[in-house]
Amino acid sequence: MEFTLQKLVGVIILGISMHWLAWRIRIPSIVLFFAAGVMIGPVGGWVDPTEDFGPLLQALIKLAIAIILFEGGLNLRFHELQQSGRAVKQIILLGLPLSWGLGFAACHWVAGLSVPVSVLLSAILVVTGPTVILPLVRHAKLSPRTASVLKWEGIINDPIGVLLAVLVAEILTHGAAQTTESILVHFGLAIAGSVGLGIAGGLFLKFAFEKGHVPEFLKIPMVLCMVISLFGIADLLAEEMGLLAVTVLGITMGNIRMLIFYELRKFKENVTTLLVATVFILLTADLDANHFTNLDWRAVGFIFCILFLVRPLAVGLGTLGSGLKWNETLLLGWIAPRGIVAASVAGLFAPRLIERGYGDAVYLLPLVFGVIVFTVVLHGLSLEWLSRKLELSSDKQEGVVIVGANPWTTELASVLRELDLPVILVDGTWHRLKDARLRGLPIHYGEILSETSEQNMDLAEMGYLLAASENDAYNALVCNAFIHHFGRDRVYQLPFHEKKVEEEKGVQSAHLGRIAFGEEARFEVLMDLFYQGWVFQKSKLTEEHTFDAFAAKLHPPYYLILVTGKGKIAFGLENFSGDPGPGDTVIAFTKLNAPASKNAKKKFSEAKE
Repeated sequence: MEFTLQKLVGVIILGISMHWLAWRIRIPSIVLFFAAGVMIGPVGGWVDPTEDFGPLLQALIKLAIAIILFEGGLNLRFHELQQSGRAVKQIILLGLPLSWGLGFAACHWVAGLSVPVSVLLSAILVVTGPTVILPLVRHAKLSPRTASVLKWEGIINDPIGVLLAVLVAEILTHGAAQTTESILVHFGLAIAGSVGLGIAGGLFLKFAFEKGHVPEFLKIPMVLCMVISLFGIADLLAEEMGLLAVTVLGITMGNIRMLIFYELRKFKENVTTLLVATVFILLTADLDANHFTNLDWRAVGFIFCILFLVRPLAVGLGTLGSGLKWNETLLLGWIAPRGIVAASVAGLFAPRLIERGYGDAVYLLPLVFGVIVFTVVLHGLSLEWLSRKLELSSDKQEGVVIVGANPWTTELASVLRELDLPVILVDGTWHRLKDARLRGLPIHYGEILSETSEQNMDLAEMGYLLAASENDAYNALVCNAFIHHFGRDRVYQLPFHEKKVEEEKGVQSAHLGRIAFGEEARFEVLMDLFYQGWVFQKSKLTEEHTFDAFAAKLHPPYYLILVTGKGKIAFGLENFSGDPGPGDTVIAFTKLNAPASKNAKKKFSEAKE
């Protein structure tokens, strides 16, 4: 038991390590999960999940998938359907049946499987696993509509595909004992019951939380308990119905304006990050190399057809007239990675069909894992590159969201635009945005912390946030809200009007953004200098025109923004690691026609210290 626990701990540590390494070298984490699982399982033999964890393995995997699907459902917001609704409907209602039918043809005529096994395998493969697609979408930072279609398809198709496979397996294994009609009636009632459970569970939690029947410290544990409970109850109605129930629960809670939604989503994202890594590594480590020894050229041809014929044709035909552009259709037709749900369903039904006399069911697991391997590796490694080539994602996230419209921030936004940097100026007061509108600057009118702004703001090209309103507490609140989106090192705010006498009397630093331009660059100081005639001056550094030469012309105090040749931005010298060099652009907020300053290099070093 102790050794088994150590193995599980080791897998969890390995999963988080692969997450970090993937972030560091900028490749999809799912590819490293697969490689790690293969190395510690089939290759290294350090972990044999079936042997080490026994029957508990499948139960843990099912619960993990339930939580992952619930978290995915939370991220499905109905407002996304305003842009992608027609495409989502068509890719589910038309694309899924087309994928099933074309997949059946590939299974039967290319892989050479019998009709019953072909029907089941093609049903399993309509699933595009959310455990794979969500990390890929997050990594590639796709355009909002493309990301929305992939998310909705992955999360909605997952339980549908599983239920389709369950229905086929029920008919194949119990066809003699029950009529097809009775199986369909039972299945329909189970689906209705699972959907009802999911909706009722979400509404019950909303009522209990908003009426004060559950204390704050118990709310998130209560949600987790509801997910597990509904999964178990729905599974009693029919096998695998729990996945549908928890998906509906997530969608319901994500769209009924629950007060704890943001805290819940943040907690669930952290849990899901851990679960996806652990489960995917365990499933990959559980691969049996002997499964692949029986595969021949037919299997290779089958996998080729699934990747290059079935998926592109299903998406192309299913989305005709949906309003998708050609590049969106091309990307969607290529990206369809399968994940742990397809593997677990194949592992569940293959032994049952073999017992019922379907001899070619032995090929179910090898073919499913073959598709998983190729789709995870090929789609995982190509998504970011292909989306850039098709102009469906930003090559560099170097844009700046500036919160708080005033003459100083409007001028700053104008200067950043002159450098071809994406910028958007946000304010909840219309007349403050007048000057920006007249200059043709991108603006967003509305409260940035509101749900409406979350729905309407396109942050695909944005990589930084500067909170520069006159309200210190509001700046801190905005930074705290967007730290998770941009990263703590890319969220800035102006310093507080008054220095805190004691740290505990002010806002804790954990909830603040990085201080832009130093402690003296307070809002009233910058505005006063602006009205005194201070301006933004910019200069691109070269071998001849160095930072020292530029800074020597400035009158201290001055406030600098550094835009590196690679698109990284630092608001203030102390926030930049390294020395400005050729290819970088320096923007200085300084007095116009000021006398030259001396010892610029010394001032730069002191500011960094």
